[in-house]
This record gives sequence, C-alpha cells and structure tokens, in this order.
Amino acid sequence: MKIDIEKTLLNKIYDLPSLKSAVTYWQKEGKKVIFTNGVFDLLHIGHITYLAKASELGDKLIIGLNADSSVKRIKGEDRPVNDQNNRAALLAALFFVDAVVVFDEDTPLNLITTLMPDVLVKGADYSVENIVGAKEVIANGGEVKTISFVEGYSSTSIIEKIRKQIT
Repeated sequence: MKIDIEKTLLNKIYDLPSLKSAVTYWQKEGKKVIFTNGVFDLLHIGHITYLAKASELGDKLIIGLNADSSVKRIKGEDRPVNDQNNRAALLAALFFVDAVVVFDEDTPLNLITTLMPDVLVKGADYSVENIVGAKEVIANGGEVKTISFVEGYSSTSIIEKIRKQIT
C-alpha cells in the first residue's frame, strides 16, 4: 500500500472554520481536545517531548502555529528559518498531532476563544495567570496545564550555534 504523504499531511492542516467544525464534532463524541501553540521553527527533541506530553492530556491535540508574519514581529526579521507551510507539514507529520492551524495574530486568543478546547497547554515557563486564553478556557469549564521543557533545547540556541560554526 502506497501512502500519499502530501494528502495525509494536508488532511491535518486546517483553516479556522473547518477546525471549529472538527472540534465541535470531536467534543460531541466525548473526545477531550487539547490546544497548544508556538512557532516551532526548527523542530527539535524539546518540541517533540513537549508535544508528546501535551497529547497525553486528552484525545485530540491541536497546534496553533504562528504565521510567518507573526513570527517576524515576535522573533525578528531573520525568523522564521522555515516558512509556515514547512513548519505546519512537519508538525502534521507527527502521529500524535491531530490538527494544525496557522494564525497571524501575535497571540492565539482568537483561536482559543473560537475553538474552546478542553485543555489549554503551555510550557512551564508560563504561570497560569499569564497564559493567553486561560481565563476563557477555565470559565468554559476547561483546564490549563503547564509542561516542563527539556533543558538545553530551543530553536534560538540552535540557530546561534549554527551561526557560530559558520563564522
């Protein structure tokens, strides 16, 4: 059996209206929907570990992915290294990721309030009070969780290491 990789990956990359329909369906089926977000520029073991742990908190893992324009505003003009289509495809390729949605705003508040996940997840470098959308998810009966990072891994540190080796 031959797998059509492009079709398989594209089936996990959604626009917001389509994802809202999917979330509504999943929740009606009794599935627990988890949401996290980020840039995920250079995918590394820290990302994989974080996302795998997030997926264990429920049944369906959604990743809100910062669009290229958003990344430039947040991280600077030389980022992202990989464009949003490549980053989305890499995330969609992970077996424990059920959906990827790209957003252009600086925060995922609109995504969160539209999708109303059952569990909102961020890294443990955030406190619950400072997590965008936490108040809204909790008010809707959901949970907010934090997950510790794998020490020593970040896209920024990898980019700096590469730059040092080039110069």
